[in-house]
Amino acid sequence: MLSNESKTSTRLVLILVALLILPGLASSYHGGIGGQQSNAGETIDDVAKEGCLCHNGVADNSVQIILDEVPYGYVAGEEYVLVLTIIGGPAAGGTYQAGYSMRTSDGVLSGDTSQNWEDDPTTLTHTESSAVNAERTWTIKWVAPAAESGPVNFWITGNSVNGDAIPGVEDRWNQLLFSLNEGDEAVSALGTRTLFAGDGNIEAPEPSHHGVDLHHMGASMRAHWLGLLGFMAVILVIIFAGVMLRYGFSTSYKGRSNLLRLRYKLNRRGDQ
Repeated sequence: MLSNESKTSTRLVLILVALLILPGLASSYHGGIGGQQSNAGETIDDVAKEGCLCHNGVADNSVQIILDEVPYGYVAGEEYVLVLTIIGGPAAGGTYQAGYSMRTSDGVLSGDTSQNWEDDPTTLTHTESSAVNAERTWTIKWVAPAAESGPVNFWITGNSVNGDAIPGVEDRWNQLLFSLNEGDEAVSALGTRTLFAGDGNIEAPEPSHHGVDLHHMGASMRAHWLGLLGFMAVILVIIFAGVMLRYGFSTSYKGRSNLLRLRYKLNRRGDQ
């Protein structure tokens, strides 16, 4: 009898522990996200296409989704290296900073600090280690599909979070959607461009310090002041020499002393 009660108590404790752990696991996707997800009792087909609804119900244009090195058109089978950056949103006070979910209609996505969601080569998302990225930046590789594949669509959802690992009203997200057509040599010659979504109000970060410490310039404070004093001494010597040359030894200066006047007079007469 006691044994059965003990087993029952143990099971209840395990169930309670599981209930405590599951909300924490379900509340944060710092290990990556993509594909079909459930939110508030509803199921969305794809996070990249429909957004990070667990953080907020609608996109926020104060978050800038920026994608650099985007070609004007793709060349079949070519690999393109893109740089995804998320700017704006809350300042992260915890471990995790941001994340993203990306999908393409064709081609292969990969990244050194990203992962394919459920091994699908057309989807990409952050990893737990890259979610700690303070710059909120990822390098993404995309291999274009075969020739005559037609237009390729891209969907990117990026979120900027406060780092508490719990979805909340402070967290923000936005989306970048675009399409690429197959190009030729003329299109490839155009180079690359930058695409972004957001209101464009990007504020530069405040500098961590103002000015430059003299110690970091290779000179101590004492040497600095000694150098200034030496420079001022040279300037004073030059000024003094100029005054003496102008007024002390000039024969045309009317205000010279009687002694100098007499000496000049004797020199002109040759009478020593």
